[in-house]
Amino acid sequence: MVDVIRRRNPLTKGMEVFYILLGSLIVAISYNIFLLPNHVASGGVSGISTITEAVFHWEPAFVIWGINIPLLLAGYLLLGKQEAIKSVIGSLFLPFAVYLTKELQPATNDPLLGGLFGGIGVGIGLGIVFIGNGSTGGTALAAKILHKFSHITLGKSVAILDGLIVLAAIVVFDVQQGLYALIGLYTTSKAIDLIQTGFHRTKTFLIITEKEEEVRQEIFHKIDRGVTKINAQGGFTNSVRHIIMCVVDQSEFTKLKQIVKSIDPKAFVIVMDSSEVLGEGFSQT
Repeated sequence: MVDVIRRRNPLTKGMEVFYILLGSLIVAISYNIFLLPNHVASGGVSGISTITEAVFHWEPAFVIWGINIPLLLAGYLLLGKQEAIKSVIGSLFLPFAVYLTKELQPATNDPLLGGLFGGIGVGIGLGIVFIGNGSTGGTALAAKILHKFSHITLGKSVAILDGLIVLAAIVVFDVQQGLYALIGLYTTSKAIDLIQTGFHRTKTFLIITEKEEEVRQEIFHKIDRGVTKINAQGGFTNSVRHIIMCVVDQSEFTKLKQIVKSIDPKAFVIVMDSSEVLGEGFSQT
């Protein structure tokens, strides 16, 4: 078994490198055809390079290299070898890809569309990089350093740095460009989530009913889904009862709701979105 794992490791590592390179290329293309020509500085080192290109006419790829390399060294010294290694390939290849694709023609001259689709493209690219257990470095490393030495949460550290870049865009360009940058930031985060969790959406039902067995049997026979009983105690009555938990596909949502309502109209039902479900009847990876 150990030999099999060892034989698979080079392939796994090769696929991870492929994902990092592919994701970085998608980020670079999205940057050059959507964000840069429309002066949408939607956070990150690419946002900084958009501003410096407009103000000083500096080559964006060189600016990204000029920021990423010192941050890599700082990450190595302050965060450790493992953290820096994760960012090496993406940090060095991304500006190279930006330079290679700089002659591509803009896909649109509308900054709203540029921010929207640029954000989606960058998010897809970063999501693929993350699947490869990599990083494109930049402000992500800077945020980790800030988090370590200031005790500001990582999420807030990222928000602070991206916020400063958007603020700089407002100063250099105007408020409207800053708003386009915020659109780009938002769509990037949503696209990353989509790539990492997939398009498949499920619903988790938590059902409290006096007709527990009838509901359970109907779920088995009409939807062909399993259920889990969770022991619970009523806060008002202190009576012991079960909560029925059932996870279903989006297409089965209405059917399960109708089943519960038809058996027990007084049932207490909570429905939650589940972005990823692993196990029998769902994804196995």
